[in-house]
Order: sequence, then C-alpha cells, then structure tokens
Amino acid sequence: MNTPLNKFELHLDITTENSTVITELNQHCALSNAQLKQAIQQGALWLTRGKSTQRFRRVKKPLKISDTLHFYYDEQVLSQQPNEALLIEDCVDYSVWYKPYGMLSQGSKWSDHCTIARWAQTHLTPERAAFIVHRLDRAATGLILIAHSKKSARTLSAMFEKHDLEKIYHIIIHGDHRLRPQPDTLTSDVDGKSASSHFTHMDYDDKNNASLVHVKIDTGRKHQIRCHAASIDMPVVGDRLHGKVEEISDKKNVDLQLCAVVLNFVCPLTAEQRSFKLPEHLMPSLNALV
Repeated sequence: MNTPLNKFELHLDITTENSTVITELNQHCALSNAQLKQAIQQGALWLTRGKSTQRFRRVKKPLKISDTLHFYYDEQVLSQQPNEALLIEDCVDYSVWYKPYGMLSQGSKWSDHCTIARWAQTHLTPERAAFIVHRLDRAATGLILIAHSKKSARTLSAMFEKHDLEKIYHIIIHGDHRLRPQPDTLTSDVDGKSASSHFTHMDYDDKNNASLVHVKIDTGRKHQIRCHAASIDMPVVGDRLHGKVEEISDKKNVDLQLCAVVLNFVCPLTAEQRSFKLPEHLMPSLNALV
C-alpha cells in the first residue's frame, strides 16, 4: 500500500506470533528501515497490549497475537529539534532542569522527542525513567522537576497539587509597573476559576517602556501569570496569545519573557528543605531587550 510520507497514521492488529515492529510496518508503509527506527525512537509508535496502551521503542522485542501497533508519522513534527535543556541538580529520585524556550513539557501521539521528560531520560547518567510532575508552557522557560519513579512522581505531584511549595517567577511586562500598588495582588478569575498572583516591581527600562517584575502565585491556573499581566494592560513581553504582538526593540521579535526562577519546598520524599534557584544568566533581563 502506497502511503503519503508527509503525515499518516497506521493501526495494525498483530496476527502472527513473534512478528517484529519493523516487519509489520514494512508491509504497510514505504518508509525505509532507518526512517522507521528514527521515528520510533522519537516516540511515534504506540503498543496496545491488553488494556494498556503505551509508547513503544523496543523494535527488536517480539510482538504477540492480539497486540495492536499505532504508528503516527508526521514528517514536520519529527524534523523539529529541541533546544538544549540544562541540568541544575540530580537528586536521584528526581532531577531539576532548566527548560528552554520552545521545549514541551508533554508530548503528543506524534512524538515526545522535543519534551523535557525525554531530554532528561536520555541525558542523565545512569539513564532513568522520566515522569512529568508539573508543567511550564512551551513558550515559558525556567525550573522544572522531573521524577524518576512512579512513586516519586505521585508524591511530588501531590505536593504541587496542594501548593505545598513556593514558586517564584520573573517576567518582563510592557509598561511602568512602578505606577501600580506594591505589591500588586491580582485576583481576577482565569477561565472561570479563582486565581491569585502577587506582582512586585524590580526594575524599569524607559527606552523600551518595560518592567522587570517578581511574581509569586498562590494558584496554578493555565496561563495565570500571562492572563493577570494582560488584565492590567501590562502584558508579558513576547506573549503573542494574551498580549501585544509588536516588536520590543530594533524591529526584532523576542521570546516570551516569563521564567520560573526559584522553587522552595520541603521534599516529601526525604523531609529535607530544598531550594533551587536559576543561574542569573538564564533569567529574563531588561538589558537583553536592547
């Protein structure tokens, strides 16, 4: 069967014992073995066995009758290359990373090779399983925790759900935030849900009419900081969804200026006080806008 190579999906019921992934896919698409193996390593293949469907990369493992393969091929998605994440600290049960602009927190059915979890899994020594504990927007940067066992993932996720930690962000916004109350507590609902953010002015750049602001949040609604900044007509610089699209300086577009810079918490696994701070050179800077 001739299948377009740009984007397609296959759902194959296995009817032959000990068949292999490559053998099955070869019968239904025109991709080379090298292309298949690369796509599989990038997360394009899923296996349903019994009631479980999981991403599958073990191309040499024999398949069983009644298995189902799901292959999602998107040439455009698979051609994307992730920006490099930076390991801040390896705590064995979990690790702390700097997630760069454009890197995803979570993959899709088409791939997971541009996610922070996959990056962590393949760049730690020794290599370990990786589980998302919390998320940062694709356009946001900063500190993110990755768990390395299901137990630690459940425990750390519960800590985030209960808000048993301090999260601090730095943002650069359009306008002079010195004109607002300090601290500036914003409580407008986000997507119909209560939300609370505390903005505090740090610095101002009169050339670009932009302010560097320290942010603490009491809730974790989707796009909360970006929505609250836009609600006071001081949207985050580079926010093309909630803010102003105009260029900040020299006719050049800039990335979203929103970064998670500090995580403070009592580790629920060890009962130790832990504090992680992003290196200064990775934080948003007014000077970098010039």
